[in-house]
Amino acid sequence: KAVREWIAAVGARTAFIEPGSPWENGYCESFNAKLRDELLNGELFYSLAEARIVLESWRRHYNTLRPHASLGYKPPAPAAISWPAAPPPAMATKP
Repeated sequence: KAVREWIAAVGARTAFIEPGSPWENGYCESFNAKLRDELLNGELFYSLAEARIVLESWRRHYNTLRPHASLGYKPPAPAAISWPAAPPPAMATKP
């Protein structure tokens, strides 16, 4: 109910996906499967705070360090790993 209220409050609309039709939303289905296989199936959370901490750690790993097949098994954001120690060229200052 809270999600439906939030969606209405921000003026967004939902898209109906037929049950048993994961191909209609493949990107999300793939992410959900990876989240479940790589994290949720091996964890037991004792509090909401613990779940938030563990999920945030996994999210950062997924978005920066974890190799992705679609990127040739390279991490999606290798520059983010060393940031801010090595700013991108556009942010570097001239002497």
